Amino acid sequence: MNWKLIFGLSMFGLVMAFATISLIPANIEQFVWPVIMLVCAYLVAVNAPGKYFLHGFLICLLNCLWITSAHIAFATTYLANHTMEANHYAEFNKNGGLTARQAMLVMGPMIGIVSGLVLGLFSFAASKVFRKHG
Repeated sequence: MNWKLIFGLSMFGLVMAFATISLIPANIEQFVWPVIMLVCAYLVAVNAPGKYFLHGFLICLLNCLWITSAHIAFATTYLANHTMEANHYAEFNKNGGLTARQAMLVMGPMIGIVSGLVLGLFSFAASKVFRKHG
């Protein structure tokens, strides 16, 4: 495992964690993440010593930690700038009794796992295209 690579590529998540609080709206964020995923998949494919899927998956788990932590810490600002997400979290409160921060704590890891599966698959596929064998 290349932990330096995993941690380094998770810095995309740390930057996005703070950028999405008030700078990048959700309608733009949806176009930024696929680019980040493709860049990460390529970098995993050419730099990881193997276990490409696992490298991609772990990157997203760290991303989840950065993003969930930042969004919980700055929930008031985040929700003020992301009305659609605020409405979703209001539904969690209405139906499940969870505050927005509690709902973020529940949903963040779920999103991290799903995105980890996606980046893991992208990384594995990229390893078949870009990795030099032999």
